[in-house]
Amino acid sequence: MQRASDCLGETGPFTEQIPGYQVRHNQLILCDAIDEAIEAGDVLAAEAGTGIGKTFAYLVPALLSGKKVIISTGTRHLQDQLFHTDIPLVIKALSIQTSPALLKGRSNYLCLHRLNMAPHLGFINRESRAGLAEIDEWSKLTQSGDISELNAIPEDSYI
Repeated sequence: MQRASDCLGETGPFTEQIPGYQVRHNQLILCDAIDEAIEAGDVLAAEAGTGIGKTFAYLVPALLSGKKVIISTGTRHLQDQLFHTDIPLVIKALSIQTSPALLKGRSNYLCLHRLNMAPHLGFINRESRAGLAEIDEWSKLTQSGDISELNAIPEDSYI
């Protein structure tokens, strides 16, 4: 059976299909550790510095395993990058069929009650009031209420 790290190695599909892709030794080591943990049903806590290639190191074995996998991100920006860019890229490079899903918690959606209450809470300044007006207009147009559609809402927003 081919190791997941072989896909990221010198003769793997990433070298052939992804312009500018460079093999990273530490990425291969991390990929092997993740692959072994998935195969054995073990838990793995791993830490790696910037530039190691963590994303591909965990996506490749996760997707090749054929198992259901949950990937939790620290920011919405990283979540969107993974779902819209990295995962489709890895799926294509590996030539596999899978159906990723993006699951979001309720904090990712506009709370109409909080939007309606915000002007009455006393901590809204003039600048915030203008932002609320923009959010209110958007709330009348959005189909989903997903706050990632609107850049005016910071990740830690009350609304």
